[in-house]
Amino acid sequence: MVLLVTSASGANGAGYGKLLAFGGDGELVGPFSEDARISDPRGLGVNGGLLFLNSGSNRILILDGKGRVVRESGAIRGLNPSGGNFGPDGRYYVGLHAAGTIMAFAPTLDGPGEPVLPPAVVPFPRGFAFGQDGTLFLASGIGPGRQGDNTILAFDPERRIDSNWKVEDPDLSPLDLTTAPNGNVVVSGEHPFGAPDAVTTIREYDRTGGRLVRVLAPDRGTGFS
Repeated sequence: MVLLVTSASGANGAGYGKLLAFGGDGELVGPFSEDARISDPRGLGVNGGLLFLNSGSNRILILDGKGRVVRESGAIRGLNPSGGNFGPDGRYYVGLHAAGTIMAFAPTLDGPGEPVLPPAVVPFPRGFAFGQDGTLFLASGIGPGRQGDNTILAFDPERRIDSNWKVEDPDLSPLDLTTAPNGNVVVSGEHPFGAPDAVTTIREYDRTGGRLVRVLAPDRGTGFS
């Protein structure tokens, strides 16, 4: 088993700017690929035996199991990608940091991307995922420039905002979002964002209404940040 982690660089993460590989024991193996087109990587998705990687060089790369780039989108002006996920329709969805929205691409990367939500629907996307019924959950967090807000929006399959789904959690400050096998929304975050004494948690919200179900918080001595 190999675990792959995107380590963003610069203002997006102050990390290594690499796609890192870890073994089943959690030990660092090293960069999964040394391809120069991987710059400031920010999220990935898996489709069969292929890995879709969002690069800070405003492009999407497709890698095989050996870390070789087998296809790429080419530079996409203004992409500034965040995380990625495959949708129920088989397309690859990418969050756009600067545009504050989500764009969908054909899995072949042929043709331009299609915006699936209005521009600036949130100030700063911080992860998104699809529910079992096609609902799109989008986390809105704080950006490196301190712009943004702390909330989660739900969009029905027609991409209209679901006003019945509402999160009321003063300690929410999302960094990423996914959906659990039971359909609930799970968010990692730190509050206050960027503060030296920020509290880092995993927060679970009910899939039907957004009620906070539980909070997973490590002992402060574990260095979970």
